[in-house]
Amino acid sequence: MTSTRFYVARLAQAFGFFRRNQRMADAAGEMHLLREAEAQLGNAVWTKVENIEALSVEYWNLRRFSKEHESAEARIAECQARLDQAHEDRSTVLNNTPEDQQTLLDERVSLLTNLEELAIERDRIVTEAREVRRSYDGLKMKLEVISNEAQNSSVALHEINNVKTRLLELKRHFGELKQQRIDIGKKIENGDAEVDLVDGKIKETRQTRRVSASEAFLVIGDGNKEISSLRAESAVLETQMRHLYAEIGRYVSRNAYTDPACAAAASGNRGLVDIMRAIRRSIALNHRLAGNM
Repeated sequence: MTSTRFYVARLAQAFGFFRRNQRMADAAGEMHLLREAEAQLGNAVWTKVENIEALSVEYWNLRRFSKEHESAEARIAECQARLDQAHEDRSTVLNNTPEDQQTLLDERVSLLTNLEELAIERDRIVTEAREVRRSYDGLKMKLEVISNEAQNSSVALHEINNVKTRLLELKRHFGELKQQRIDIGKKIENGDAEVDLVDGKIKETRQTRRVSASEAFLVIGDGNKEISSLRAESAVLETQMRHLYAEIGRYVSRNAYTDPACAAAASGNRGLVDIMRAIRRSIALNHRLAGNM
């Protein structure tokens, strides 16, 4: 509020226009601006008030708090770097397939493909053996019939010999097929054991990955707790420093025109000091209009 507006308001009050609540609200708003300006000025000039005895406590406390704040910020940056690395490690562990595990997966696919081929071959052998057995049973029945019908003729005896020879061939072939089926069965059994072994290795590798991921999660959890604590510590220091800034700014601005040391400290912020002086005057005028003075 300027002097002109003050006199206009006083004139209005003389005619019954008394706006106390408005004046108090204006004064409160201006006081808030003044406090912000004091903190801003104090932050700008505090390093220049070492030799002002009246601000010795504030200055040396700020020196100490400033060092502690820098230390806290450095620790926050360090902790944040560890957190970022832990997040990257966790992402790498969870999203990437390790080379050794990929090798095991490829080996497993190869084993399963071979087992499938062996199973197909076994089915073929079993089918062929079934046909051989069917042929054998048919020839055996034929032998019985022609043996009963034979008249000791040379033709009948020749046919009987042919059938017997064929039966021996089929029996031998059936035995070969049976052995082949047994051999393939052993290969399949061994292949299943190899698949189980590879599955165990894959499971172990995945367990190792889960352990690594758990370790990353643990680092992240501890890091979040630490960084929260450090940020709280930094916030407390900033609050204390802001209070000291305001104290320094208030003293320097009030004495910038009477104390040479304050004038020197505020020399680069003369415009802000003038604004603060005007705000104080406006606050006082508003209080007078509100009837508080």
